[in-house]
Amino acid sequence: MLVVMLKDKYCGITRICVILFLGIILDSLSKVGGDVENHIMVNCDTLRMGQYLCPDPAYVDDLIDPKTQQLHGCTRENKAKVRCIAVEGLICNNTSNSTFFREMPCQWTNGYSFETALLLSIFLGMFGIDRFYLGYPAIGLAKFCTLGFMFIGQLIDIILIATQTVTPADGSAYVIPYYGPRIEVIRSDNNTYRLRQDDW
Repeated sequence: MLVVMLKDKYCGITRICVILFLGIILDSLSKVGGDVENHIMVNCDTLRMGQYLCPDPAYVDDLIDPKTQQLHGCTRENKAKVRCIAVEGLICNNTSNSTFFREMPCQWTNGYSFETALLLSIFLGMFGIDRFYLGYPAIGLAKFCTLGFMFIGQLIDIILIATQTVTPADGSAYVIPYYGPRIEVIRSDNNTYRLRQDDW
């Protein structure tokens, strides 16, 4: 036990301050020890929605690549590894902390700009420059020789590029701002499950 003996007129106040300070220190040490006991070691690859936050908000500034306007490290398979964080109280086996990496969907780009392709189609489409830009030299040459199939092919290409039906020949996606006007095609098959609504 700590005994403070001061012989001045502020002796009582000093004792109270020292006791409060020691109480705060002991309280914070007991909380640190309690947190370690409450953590659960889990395999973070098997976490369900709501048990983790992806992407980790601490790294959200480095999430989007300014050149491609997609997640950093987006591969040809349209997947990117993103740092995620598990909820409080869960520790990942493979990293020994609450952060882990998870694959997220993205769209692989190879430098073909949507705006450039659309402007080339509008202003130089009769010469097939838009198709040369996107990697279709045979169609570009045919449009060049026929003046854009008598301007009908130019009009069709403007519509196809504007609706993002025609994409670059290498299979990549257009470079469009991350929150830009991207068209997402939603398909369903025999494995698609429709959630019934109350008003059906």
